[in-house]
Amino acid sequence: MKQPQMNRRSVLKAGAGLAGLAALGLPASAFAQERRLRMYWWGSKERADRTLQVNKLYQNTYTGVAIDGETLAWGDYWPRLATQTAGRNAPDVIQMDYRYIAEYARRGALLPLDPHVGKGLDLKDFPPSVVDSGKVDGKIYGISLGGNTSSTIYDKDAFAAVGLPPPNLDTDWRAFAKLMAEFTKAAKRPGYFGSQDGGGLEPIFEGWLRTRGQELYTPDNKLGFGEKDIEEWFAYWADMRASGGCVTPELQALDKQNVENNMLTLGKAAIGFAHSNQLVAFQSLNKSKLAMTSYPTGGPGAKPGQYIKPSMLFSLSARTKEVDEAVRVLNFFVNDVTAGKILGVERGVPASAPVLKGIAESLDDLGRAMADYIAAMNSRVGPLPQTPPGGAGEIQVLLRRVNEQIGFDRLKVADGAKLFVSEASRILARG
Repeated sequence: MKQPQMNRRSVLKAGAGLAGLAALGLPASAFAQERRLRMYWWGSKERADRTLQVNKLYQNTYTGVAIDGETLAWGDYWPRLATQTAGRNAPDVIQMDYRYIAEYARRGALLPLDPHVGKGLDLKDFPPSVVDSGKVDGKIYGISLGGNTSSTIYDKDAFAAVGLPPPNLDTDWRAFAKLMAEFTKAAKRPGYFGSQDGGGLEPIFEGWLRTRGQELYTPDNKLGFGEKDIEEWFAYWADMRASGGCVTPELQALDKQNVENNMLTLGKAAIGFAHSNQLVAFQSLNKSKLAMTSYPTGGPGAKPGQYIKPSMLFSLSARTKEVDEAVRVLNFFVNDVTAGKILGVERGVPASAPVLKGIAESLDDLGRAMADYIAAMNSRVGPLPQTPPGGAGEIQVLLRRVNEQIGFDRLKVADGAKLFVSEASRILARG
């Protein structure tokens, strides 16, 4: 049986048992007796390769189980999950983001995991704060696959070539803008800039807000900032575009918020913004030596802009017909040391101390760099914010759309700020 090609927009099948039967010339109906689970995640080819390897390991360890893996890019992932959930056809094991977990849990789409703790799901080696990060309204709906924080990923070779220092943990927003404009000028490469345009990226906007003592959302699920604040944000990136410090709107429009289309990977900028666990995927697609540092800071006396969060979680569908098996799969991913060695830190630094200890010696330079970065940031981060309210995903898309319209001169900065606050408030009110 010819195996399907690894295309990140395609459905990836991890049914090793089916392939084995086919190789023996047995009919597919013979495979129907096996328990089947569907697992769904977003991410790069690097993540897909590692995930499929762990699924194969699981199937070799526990016979009579087949796991079908499905993966899409971030932008395509959530509409498909929403459609499948609405059609009562959600995957059994779902890679979940902190931004969406409350929305899906409160819709009754996710299985509460509390009854399985100590009975198939072992969380004794997880810090309480990590367990809490998967809770909604006091119940556990997701288990962290690793911890990470936001990062600025940069091309070390490019900065060395122009003789400029890359940004570091102490670079503030004003210095960052100045450095990016200087880089673009020094590089002298048409269509190549210092940074991607971050004006439409919610994580970096959130980091900027937090340095000012603000949050994206209030405890009563309203915007935690005003029209003037978002206007200053849009103006910052408008100035960056004007100075040449970041890419043009035409280039940024090519970025679909995945590693493959990031301006850094496409060779259009020396800097891209991403989660720290994505360094592995970025390096696999970039020939130049990459490194990472924090987002720009608010300067002396400012509050921390970043926080340590679950890079992503595994949740289970409330409609899964194989509850015990799905729980065991989840437990295998977060507690099995051999699985941990395969996964590495691509999904973040493991929460389980035994797993982290078990994989430490097997980490390559990139893995150690990510672990060291998290260690360095531990004293530079603020508390984990509240779980985003329903509609937060729509607001993330809205931020990108309005920033793009401003970039293409379809909206003035002030008008874009007014539109954003109005539309975001309407989305939150709708719930």
